[in-house]
Amino acid sequence: MKKHDQNIILKTENLSIGYKSKNDVSIIASNINITLQQGELVGLVGANGIGKSTLLKTLTKVHPPVKGNVFINEIPIEKQTNLELAKTLSLVLTEKLISKNLSVFELVALGRQPYTNWIGNLTAEDVLIVNQALEQTHIEDIKHKKCFELSDGQLQKAMIARALAQDTDLIILDEPTTHLDMYHKAYILKLLKKLAKETNKTILFSSHEIDLAIQLCDSVIVMTPNHVEIDQPCNLITSGAFEKLFPKDLIAFDEKTGSFKIKK
Repeated sequence: MKKHDQNIILKTENLSIGYKSKNDVSIIASNINITLQQGELVGLVGANGIGKSTLLKTLTKVHPPVKGNVFINEIPIEKQTNLELAKTLSLVLTEKLISKNLSVFELVALGRQPYTNWIGNLTAEDVLIVNQALEQTHIEDIKHKKCFELSDGQLQKAMIARALAQDTDLIILDEPTTHLDMYHKAYILKLLKKLAKETNKTILFSSHEIDLAIQLCDSVIVMTPNHVEIDQPCNLITSGAFEKLFPKDLIAFDEKTGSFKIKK
């Protein structure tokens, strides 16, 4: 095996995503071949309804693939038990918390569940890892607050801290900047960039913040109705990939600035 291949955390081979029923198969996207390297920040972008959440759920075994394979650390995902997967992959979805009555420390400590005993008792090492995750996300000063007391930005940082405490090679987030203002959108994505570099974890997130993804990500996955591709943002700009994301009647992509502009 090539040395470069040893740094591959996630890979898909001829993956098709969609939905199966008894009488029909609905394919959202097919022939998806992507590779995520260790320590990368990767953005997933595309128009509303294009299938970004379905792709993320397929990559995390929440939803079965229609066809093809997903590998995490070279092992087919379907051959990994839920416990094995929980030690390799952490997932932050947009669903609301079941209980906001937890303290921030208790929420982050849930990330240690794959490693604790059946009672869920934390060891000294678990507590150390939880506190480290709180420090890495700059929320150690609010660790005793209840989750219902937090702002949307603080809660999102707590969810990221929980994923860090889970101590996995891969962290996947579904639209982590939803409900945040412009400043906090940039703050969260810059935090993810910093964490990917400092922890050497691979972080994949879906987002509508395409301009920010272009500026901050090592690689970007672009989903269009006809194709899914991954590359460095500069290469995607050169190839015209971002111009294919939306109809051209209202907005256009400016290659010079790397951003979308409203047509006059």
